[in-house]
Amino acid sequence: MATGLRLQRRVHPINTLGVDMSGINKNLGAPVASKRDLVAYLESGCKPKEKWVIGTEHEKFVFHAHNHSLVAYDEKNGIRELLQGLMRFGWHAVYDRDNIIGLEKNGAAISLEPAGQLELSGAPLETLHQTKDELDEHFDQVATVGGELGLGFLGMGYHPTAAREHMPWMPKQRYAIMKNYMPTVGRMGLDMMTRTCTTQVNVDYADEDDFRKKMRVSAALQPVATALFAASPFKEGKPSGLHSTRMQVWEDTDNQRSGFPSFVFEDGFGFERYVDFALSAPMYFVYRDGTFINATGQKFSDFMAGRLPAFPGHTPTTTDWHDHLTTCFPDVRAKTYLEMRGADCGNREMIVALPAFWVGLLYDATALDQAAQLVREWSVPDMQQLRHDVVRKGLYATMGGRTVANIARDCLKLSAQGLRRRARRLNGGSDETKYLTPLDIIVETEQTLSDEWLGLYHGAWNKDISKIFEAARLV
Repeated sequence: MATGLRLQRRVHPINTLGVDMSGINKNLGAPVASKRDLVAYLESGCKPKEKWVIGTEHEKFVFHAHNHSLVAYDEKNGIRELLQGLMRFGWHAVYDRDNIIGLEKNGAAISLEPAGQLELSGAPLETLHQTKDELDEHFDQVATVGGELGLGFLGMGYHPTAAREHMPWMPKQRYAIMKNYMPTVGRMGLDMMTRTCTTQVNVDYADEDDFRKKMRVSAALQPVATALFAASPFKEGKPSGLHSTRMQVWEDTDNQRSGFPSFVFEDGFGFERYVDFALSAPMYFVYRDGTFINATGQKFSDFMAGRLPAFPGHTPTTTDWHDHLTTCFPDVRAKTYLEMRGADCGNREMIVALPAFWVGLLYDATALDQAAQLVREWSVPDMQQLRHDVVRKGLYATMGGRTVANIARDCLKLSAQGLRRRARRLNGGSDETKYLTPLDIIVETEQTLSDEWLGLYHGAWNKDISKIFEAARLV
């Protein structure tokens, strides 16, 4: 059921930090000779509605179940053995030099974030029912192998206890490049790499008008998703004072390539303007023949002219452009599809609820039009302020005199209506609206996972942070 460039996407599995190297340079793609070629790459993502699919990704922290300690790559019962153990289920190994650093199977990928956070990049699927089945199968496999190795898996947006300097590092060449570069462009880049986890959904667009509308609506409403999915209230063993510590990290990571994409609200925004944004972001690397070439701080435009200092005399291909797009980190990211990047990782129900929320809003024309009306009067400064406020106030942040909780109720109503009109039923029975149930409960009680865990921490847990490893455990 993967179609068109979605197959290309799964030749190049993705995560929040960039591309996993499981397919890069197997096919370098077409030469890039001009800016027009870069725009055409985004245009190539246009597809008719009947071919739109859903790609769901989530990351999770791995810990030793007996003492909640961090898990290194090469230790006994460590990350390497976890990946090797999962291969019994038909996954194929992906290597970075001599190290297994990921797995591939049937359009899906399992990869490692810098500190060993385990990511599932799901296959492109047609329905949320299939998304639920895919996740259930993944968690069954992870539970089997993790149980044998004494490992647990934590669904949170930010590691609740570990200090940055104690985080392990995975043996991936590009992470060594990023580890050295990140501290030069922001205070929190290493935290982003090692102490955060997210859930993300990837969606398609029909044409440039649809691209524009979806970018604007999803950028405006990303803070609403951040508030609903807040699941990171702790830092180094204590409450951080924030609802989403993960999103606070993104406020000072690398502002040339991350943050609120205010440019999408400019007159005339479209594919070319997004290309301009991506070209303004410095490069990280060029990948050739199994080796990462450090190109940090250098310009893709110089690469196009054959003047890249790190790789002189060479010019890029569409694969290099894909790689570069993956190193841009706005709240909504474009490649040949759109990525919704505002949510913390949470429990299993919340992982499915995220694609349900966005698919209901973005894949139904009426819901999308009504969502656009909902945010029509919001100014860019107000949206930027809302993004800042939800990190600290969660559902109690306000926009235009309304709380985010109230705005979220409107969004959920529109999303549910959109899912009903999609009418994708499970064996002729229930439609996809059931996956919004945990969000309905959140807006009714005005209690997110962060609120729930903070209440337990100050109450039944008697400030024993170790209890979070069971409360937020995925398997």
